[in-house]
Amino acid sequence: MIGDMIAKVRKEKGITKTELARLTDINIGHLTHIEKGERNPSHKALKNICKALDVPYQQLMYTYDKNINEEQESYKVVNHIAYNKVLAVDNIGGFINCPSNLPSSAIAIKVNDDSMEPSFSKDSYIFVEFNSPLNSKDIGLFSYNNEILIRKFIVRKGGKIILRPENKEYEEITLTENDDFYIIAKVLK
Repeated sequence: MIGDMIAKVRKEKGITKTELARLTDINIGHLTHIEKGERNPSHKALKNICKALDVPYQQLMYTYDKNINEEQESYKVVNHIAYNKVLAVDNIGGFINCPSNLPSSAIAIKVNDDSMEPSFSKDSYIFVEFNSPLNSKDIGLFSYNNEILIRKFIVRKGGKIILRPENKEYEEITLTENDDFYIIAKVLK
């Protein structure tokens, strides 16, 4: 997945592969292998690539050992990963013990509503893994039109995406091309 992200960012920034190879002092053949997902860049190479592309290193680092499956390819997961944004936290509540069975947890987030009851109650904590591609029926943390939501991620045929609450008092959201939508994190169970 990291190669897909590097290629996406490079193209969005209007930088050719030759130019990126020159800026990073990485052989163009090696860079091609990286973008195709045939090789992973070293951490030093990734830092150089991020510097050349003018994007935060950590956001791409979260995608380092992730692979994309057919379902994730169908909804073009790479288009929904925010490589130049970070989650803003309004309140820091201290530390919480991380369960040993959730080793990829990045942070714990307090649930701010009852939209995902009974799975997650308001004021409980969820543990998340940033920039993780989701499969249908995974629960995720999303940015949807500048609102942060926890919802079940549903992929329909043709890559149509639905964000579904578990609490029936909330409406499900069917995404359109006009929606500002990013996958922030996968909620770990």
